[in-house]
Amino acid sequence: MPALIVLLQALMFAVSGPPTSPEYLPIRVAEAEGYFAAEGLAVTVRTTRAESGATQSPMMFFGLTAAPAVALLVAGPHTSAVRSIEDLSAMRVGVTTPGAPEHAWFGWLLARSGMSIAQVRIRSLGERGLVAAIDSGDVHVALVPEPMASQLLSQGRAKLLADFRTPRAAATTLGSSTVNAAVFTRPERRAPDHDLAAVIRALRKAEQRIQTADARDLAARLQTRVVGEPTDFETRLGASRGLYLPDGHVTADQLAQTIAIIRAHTPLPQSVKIPKPEDMLLQIKASAR
Repeated sequence: MPALIVLLQALMFAVSGPPTSPEYLPIRVAEAEGYFAAEGLAVTVRTTRAESGATQSPMMFFGLTAAPAVALLVAGPHTSAVRSIEDLSAMRVGVTTPGAPEHAWFGWLLARSGMSIAQVRIRSLGERGLVAAIDSGDVHVALVPEPMASQLLSQGRAKLLADFRTPRAAATTLGSSTVNAAVFTRPERRAPDHDLAAVIRALRKAEQRIQTADARDLAARLQTRVVGEPTDFETRLGASRGLYLPDGHVTADQLAQTIAIIRAHTPLPQSVKIPKPEDMLLQIKASAR
């Protein structure tokens, strides 16, 4: 009987953010469940702060989330004083970390109401400090990540003011659709279309698995650093189920809106040239899918 030799296409995923980040859970699940290997791909997942060194602008081929998975919550003691975004002038806004991606989305939300970040008082408190400040009323509102946001709302400790946690909620809040976390490839090191199509299939399977998986069963298959605190994983998994863009699909309009949000928050030098949104989206041939 002849030996069976399987040639695997080696691919490297450079994933930003902490291993427990729900935005990138489909990548972690696809790796752990063998979905990449089933597609004939040898995938290495590496956590990094930022991917650098590319000679050309990266191209997006799969969208993960529409916006940072946060909700803007009103602290319980201030629910009578804060009823709309227009009420936030001069008020204290709690965040977990300075410079987090959700700051840009919050800034755009303020701009839609004729305000700016300079008109509110931002306080960076960390996750534990943020919860304490909400309970005590030391902040009026806070940008709270999942699953903490869902927990505070279900326990009646805060009131929802604006929601970015699902694609539909983010579009309603912002008045348009956006994209936050996504999978990119370098043009100068681009894999063949049939391999990128295989990545897409594996990620879609992973998202389907997230929708139906038992938390204990899935946690047993994931790396410990991805699971994080075991007692919190079930809550994080539940909060992740509504997070992802359907089928990973992203349009040029979504990307254009996202670029506008980021540029409004962090003005770029004139020397920085951003390609047209349609040129940043990689179209994979239908025959490869």
